[in-house]
Amino acid sequence: MCLSSSTTKKRRILVVGAGAAGSACAWSLSRYPDKYEVHVWETLSVPGGVASSCKVKNGAHVINDQVQGGAPSYRHNLLLLEKFGFKPTPVMMRIAFGREEKQWTNHSPSKLTTSLEKEIARFGNTLKWISRFEPLFVFLPIDKVLRFFRFSDDFREQMVLPLVALFFGTGNQTPNVASAVIARVFLDPDLRLFDYCPKRLLNSVPEMFAFPVLEEIFTKMAKQSNYTLHCNRPLKKVVRTSGAGILAEDSEGKVEQFDDIVYACSAETVLKTLNEPSWLEKKLLSNVEYYTDYCITHEDEDYMQRMYDMKLEQKDNYFVRTYPECPSKIEMSFNLTTYQPHLKLAGLNIYQTYYLDAKCKNLWTDKEVAKDKILTDRWMRQFAHTWRHFAYWVPWARFIQGTKNTWYCGSYTLFNTQEIAVMSGLAAAERLGADYPFPEDRLASAQFDMYLGIAHGKSRRRQSAK
Repeated sequence: MCLSSSTTKKRRILVVGAGAAGSACAWSLSRYPDKYEVHVWETLSVPGGVASSCKVKNGAHVINDQVQGGAPSYRHNLLLLEKFGFKPTPVMMRIAFGREEKQWTNHSPSKLTTSLEKEIARFGNTLKWISRFEPLFVFLPIDKVLRFFRFSDDFREQMVLPLVALFFGTGNQTPNVASAVIARVFLDPDLRLFDYCPKRLLNSVPEMFAFPVLEEIFTKMAKQSNYTLHCNRPLKKVVRTSGAGILAEDSEGKVEQFDDIVYACSAETVLKTLNEPSWLEKKLLSNVEYYTDYCITHEDEDYMQRMYDMKLEQKDNYFVRTYPECPSKIEMSFNLTTYQPHLKLAGLNIYQTYYLDAKCKNLWTDKEVAKDKILTDRWMRQFAHTWRHFAYWVPWARFIQGTKNTWYCGSYTLFNTQEIAVMSGLAAAERLGADYPFPEDRLASAQFDMYLGIAHGKSRRRQSAK
């Protein structure tokens, strides 16, 4: 039992979760060791959360097995990598969609894009209308918008929906993604991933970056920062009192007292552990919808050849296909070798295949992956930012930030990206009094200010005197 924090001037802060959001929050607060005593409780044996690494092939190789990389606009991730002495690896983003007559790519023409050229051109005008009336289109799912504007099934199901699923990891909830989000990806000068092409939809191969070994990044952050990381320490219960602050109990029944708590974990975990949440907290956090996905890491090249338009000489790193019996449902695979140079040097081709939404399990082809080619597998819980996410959660989350000294961060507060996760952690730290760490970076600052305004309804504080 930890005694009252009234004996010290430092604020005792508990961060729940050592993923990207929690680690960023803890690091930012730990820059002020005279003001904060920061503890991070992590359920897993290592930090990183979904930004995880694992050993394969009898421990001979390490892979990043969930988060792989990001875009040049992921300034906060890049700045943190630089700060802790890591260098990302440049990667050219080459994507193969569909197969046979439904095949198309972002790097070469195809029969499908030629046949849909008029619709592709019309889609550009639709994007402009969506952008112009963004406050309205935030609440309209992309599939309904495309149907309203009379786009064909092939254009919707073979081009737009697979592309959106890849951009945001939205799984089989992709038809319900807010249309305003898709317009941003194409039109926002700072955030867009691809330049819209009126003939092929995509005709560029953008340069992205791949993360170094993720476990090493978050382990080094913890070792070189002034916060205490407690791995293998799941949170069981949080009681917010009127006089004794916040009482946090771990899975072994140990209780500690804190002044503030930052939930850097899923909304599901918050609802499971928070004793007596306010009516608004319970209502809003329940609006974050989660789905169960399944991932197999394997070396089954025959499976990849059967299911995708895979040509090794094209050096594609992403593969997306729709199920013939249900074209609105999607399966995705990655060639990890293109993201992780050490695998290429070892002459390996290691793939990951994602089977999306367990409710669609009847469509999955996971049983067709040769068992002797499987290296590892995992089940995952992912949130989907459908239009409901933006109607019933995102605009209102600001009203529960700080309730009884409780703060919320994580990618679910806005978009499912590693960059949002890091920004959300820095935003929670900023609200607790830690200065924003990267004011000199124009793009990072602009993105952070936008996030802070959306998720917290606040402007950035004036920097404190050094």
